Amino acid sequence: MSQFSKEQKLLAVYRYQTENVSYRSLSKELGIDPSVLRHWVALVHYHGDTAFSFPYTNYSSAFKLKVIKSVKGLDYSIRKAAAIFQIPDPSMVRKWIRKWESQGSQAFQEEVRLVDMTKSKNTKQDKQSNPSIEELQKELDYLRMENAYLKKLKGLSSGKITKEMKAKVIYELRHEFPVKDLVKVARISRSTYYFIVKCWQRKDPDRKWKRRIKFIYKKHKGRLGYRRITDILQEKGHCINKKKVYRIMGDLGLRCIVRMKKYQSYISGFGKASENILNRNFHASKPNQKWVTDITEFKLFGQKLYFSPILDLFNGEIISYTLQTRPTYDLVENMMLQALTHKKTSDDLLIHSDQGWHYRMPQYRRLLKDHNITQSMSRKGNCYDNAVIENFFGIFKSEFIQLEQFESVEHFIHELENYIFYYNHLRIKSKLNKKSPVAYRRNYEQAA
Repeated sequence: MSQFSKEQKLLAVYRYQTENVSYRSLSKELGIDPSVLRHWVALVHYHGDTAFSFPYTNYSSAFKLKVIKSVKGLDYSIRKAAAIFQIPDPSMVRKWIRKWESQGSQAFQEEVRLVDMTKSKNTKQDKQSNPSIEELQKELDYLRMENAYLKKLKGLSSGKITKEMKAKVIYELRHEFPVKDLVKVARISRSTYYFIVKCWQRKDPDRKWKRRIKFIYKKHKGRLGYRRITDILQEKGHCINKKKVYRIMGDLGLRCIVRMKKYQSYISGFGKASENILNRNFHASKPNQKWVTDITEFKLFGQKLYFSPILDLFNGEIISYTLQTRPTYDLVENMMLQALTHKKTSDDLLIHSDQGWHYRMPQYRRLLKDHNITQSMSRKGNCYDNAVIENFFGIFKSEFIQLEQFESVEHFIHELENYIFYYNHLRIKSKLNKKSPVAYRRNYEQAA
C-alpha cells in the first residue's frame, strides 16, 4: 500500500463524507483496504483535523492497559478503541489484547520495570505519562458511567434533549453511580436535578380533570374530540378552556377515533415530478387534447376502496376507470391502458395529475413517452390545480355513493358500471349545450 500524507488522508475522509460514494469504491480508487478507510473516518470523527497527528510512537504499559480495559470493560470494539485513543492501526490493539489474554497480569510487567528504571526526575510529568492502577480504575469507572448515561439518554429521546430528560436518566442511574458525578456528565447543577425530582413527587394538579376527561371519553367510546368534551364539561358548570382539554388529552394519549385517515399518495423524494403545464387551463378545443386523473378513497362494508378515473376536459367524459381494494401501481397502469384505446396516433395529448407516487413511477412515465403523451402535474399540496377531477369526485360521492343503497361490494361494482354509463350518456350539462358528454362529443365529430 502506498504511503499517504495527513492532507491526503483528510481529503479522502472529506470525499467520503460529502460525495455519494461507498467505502468499497473509494478504497478501490485509492488502492487501500476498505477497513483502512473506515479507520480514517473514525479517527476524524473523534479527533477532527488533528486525527492523523498521532501523539505517541511508543506506548507505555499503563496506556496499553487503559486501552484493553476500554475494550473489555466498556465493550468497545477494537476499531472504536483505536479511533478513540488515536492509535494509527487497530491491529496494534489486537496484538496487545492477545498478549494480555495469554499472559494475564504479567503481560506488561517487563515493560513496567523498564519504565521504572528510566523514571524522570519530574514526578509530575511521570505521573501524567504513567498513571497508577487506582487512577486507571477511576477513569474506567467514569467511562462506564458516561457510557451508561449516553445509552439511556439516546434511548429516551431522538430529538431535542431537555433538562427533564437528563434528570430522568440520572434518577434511573442513581443506584449505580454517585449523583454528584452523574450531574457533571449531564452538565446540569445538582440543585436543578433535585428541583426536577421534587416536582415529580408533587401531586398532579390536573388529576381531577384527567379523571373527568377519561370518564367522558370512555362513556362516548372515543367518539368525541377535545372541543365537544370541553362543551360537556362547561355544560356541567366546570370552568375549563378547550386548550387545556386538548393538552390533557394529548398527555393521556386520547384522540377522537371517528374520522378516518385520508389516503395520501404523495411520498416525499420518490421519483421525479413534472411541471404544471396545464396551469389551470381546463379548456380543451377537441377530444383527447387534455385528460385529468386522480385517485379517491372511500369505505364500503368495512373495506377501503380506491377509485381511479380519467376525465376528458373537452366534454367531461370518463374515458376509463379502475377500482381496487389496494392502491397499488396496477390501479393506474390498467386505467391508462384502457384509456389508450380511445387515443388516436395523431392526437397531441396532455395528461394532468397530482404528484402521487403512481404518476412518478418510471413505468408510468415510460408508458406516456411511448405513446407521445405529455405529462403535467399539480403543484405540491395544491388541489385547485386539478379542480375538475376533484369536482367530479364530489358529484360521484353525493349522487352515487351517498344516494344509492348497496347489498355488497359486488353489487356496488355492478352499479358503478351503470352510473359511469349514466354519467357519460344520459346526464346532461348546461355548459355542454344541455347535452351529455358522449352526445356533445358525437356532435363535434359529425361537424368536423
